[in-house]
Amino acid sequence: MSTLDDRLKSAVSLSPSIVVETAPRRTGNPLLTFLRRVLLSDYFVLYLIIIFFVLASTAFPTLSAPINISNQLANMWPLLAVAIGQTFVLILGGIDLSVTSIMAVTSVVGALFITQTLDAATFDKSPLWGTLISDKGGILAGVPNSTPIGVIVMLLFGTLIGLWNGFAITRFKMAPFMVTLVSMIFFSALALWLTASRNVSGLPADFLLLGKGDIVSVYFGPKLTPEIARREVLPLISYPFVIAVGLAVVAQFILKRTVFGRQMYSIGTNRRASEVSGVPGSRVIMMVYAFSGFCAAVSAILYSARLEIGRPSLGDGLLMDIIGAAVIGGTSLFGGKGTIKGTFFGVAFFVLLLNILNAMKLSPFVIDAVKGVVILIAALLDITRTRLMNREVRS
Repeated sequence: MSTLDDRLKSAVSLSPSIVVETAPRRTGNPLLTFLRRVLLSDYFVLYLIIIFFVLASTAFPTLSAPINISNQLANMWPLLAVAIGQTFVLILGGIDLSVTSIMAVTSVVGALFITQTLDAATFDKSPLWGTLISDKGGILAGVPNSTPIGVIVMLLFGTLIGLWNGFAITRFKMAPFMVTLVSMIFFSALALWLTASRNVSGLPADFLLLGKGDIVSVYFGPKLTPEIARREVLPLISYPFVIAVGLAVVAQFILKRTVFGRQMYSIGTNRRASEVSGVPGSRVIMMVYAFSGFCAAVSAILYSARLEIGRPSLGDGLLMDIIGAAVIGGTSLFGGKGTIKGTFFGVAFFVLLLNILNAMKLSPFVIDAVKGVVILIAALLDITRTRLMNREVRS
């Protein structure tokens, strides 16, 4: 049943007898008009990336070195994967604080399944010792196709955790902040408990390819010795790139080309109105949180393969980067707005920012403070952009 305000708004919008007069468009300062267009552009963050990169490269020439660019791209793909899932959740008007703990627990679970060797003196205090793990490795050690099976286990585990978050939010009418906060605490502790706070090494070589394997690469500089040649290799297309960008393409298709994507935006804009219109709100929310868990598991695979370990503390300190990248890319914290393209630019901006701050040799405390300020500025810019767009529509 519509409220009185809704009926009044409907009457105003539908009645032909009510005419809303608007002031004629004014021709303002050309510079202000240009700045307004830039600010409202979908490529605003990309412009900032280019400007910051050019300015920072003049002060720190190593930033533009091919090997540094390669390293920063390698840092970008796992962050992009988990930020895609967070973008979906933010579009709903929710938030998922548990993504970093999902990354940690899926990292160690997958590693414990496929590791080929374990030190008894290190892991004998694990609750899984003697059952699922031993000094010969995990239960999939030596099994054909152990890596694909381990990857599937990691993806399923992450998806189920996300599905549980969505179920608790919709079934028990709990705030997303509280549900995902509890999940973050619980699964972070679970990752530490399963491994006795130890990193799990001895991962198969074909699994490690997922984190740092190159499909197409080129060499820079003279190939004096094989060692120098390896240091000068620059991957153009890597497995992490294909996985992360492939996930981004699928996510963009879901948002822009499917009914499910339109339902997400509708719920984020006004959940009550969307459910009155026939949108299955609870089901959509559960599926989105499940997808967020899936994306966190993909990120855990890329990070674990790159680090060559299953790490129970994986994701520590990344939550600000994940949410910040989505917000900088234009995803609204209030729901109803966001794109994968914007998140891609946001991730690139955040990686560049961190690279510049590290080049300045600032302390970790200062770096975190700067990142927090940048996220705040991004939120303020989002509000400003929204007001400007509303003003453009009215005029």
